Amino acid sequence: MIRIITIVCIFLLTVSVGISSDANSGMCGSGSESAADGNNAAKDCNGPTVLLDFGKDSFKKNSVPSFMYFVPLISPVPVERQTSIGNEQQASVISRDKKVDSENFYVSCEFYMYGNGFHKNTFDHAGMIARNIDNLKEGEPLKNILDYIKFEGQGYGRIEVEGTINDSNETVTEVNVYFNARGQRSPVTVGIYSVNPKNGKYNYENRYNQIVARVNVLTFKRGQDRPRMGIKLASVNSNEEADGYWGHIKGMIANLFIKPLEVEKIGNDAMLDFGYALLKERPAFTFSKAKNIKD
Repeated sequence: MIRIITIVCIFLLTVSVGISSDANSGMCGSGSESAADGNNAAKDCNGPTVLLDFGKDSFKKNSVPSFMYFVPLISPVPVERQTSIGNEQQASVISRDKKVDSENFYVSCEFYMYGNGFHKNTFDHAGMIARNIDNLKEGEPLKNILDYIKFEGQGYGRIEVEGTINDSNETVTEVNVYFNARGQRSPVTVGIYSVNPKNGKYNYENRYNQIVARVNVLTFKRGQDRPRMGIKLASVNSNEEADGYWGHIKGMIANLFIKPLEVEKIGNDAMLDFGYALLKERPAFTFSKAKNIKD
């Protein structure tokens, strides 16, 4: 048991998405209500548009790749997106609750993810390895590099938006995205791996200690010089199928030590802008276009 705790703690203290200069600067701004691209981000300077009906009339359907477009926006390296053949995954915002006083506001929007298939964002292996080898000693293994983020399965989630009011100016300060609402299992997992050097080189082919962690909550905050995304895990396992008792115990231990992961400013800002769209009950939100998506 002590050995398991030690491994989990080392894993969480070393894993990081990383941060670089804003590679997406100069693009179209996020937060537009325009749906000109029809969720086809390749045809103009915007990313996909998410429809927000809040369950008033009928649930507006969004593809999961569109709803989760913030993933390539937060990545500092190229991202390869893979969607299963015949994918039927959809996401809908189904409710909204708002509380406001003279100085603060709080918004909670529940969403539902459903449909068969999976959507996977894989981070460029060479780029991720290169970002993390600078401080290694000769022959030292490179540990716990982010491999992918995957969405598979159905369940309820919740987006909580917090902010301040100053002279009638509303500012979103924090956005929390829960993937385990109503006590259901989160459909979001991340892959982690380590690499042993061979002939002085670190190659993805020499990876070992592959780990899968199930994610319950992601947190985005304003006012950070170097934006960081908070993360709370449900479990830590050796593969995607394993999700038993010990995996959840390791997840609980992991949450005591895990540190927020450094992310791109453009992605962090996009989530804060998304939160503002929920606050204002806008019918749609358009992401900025991510420049690091592999064709």
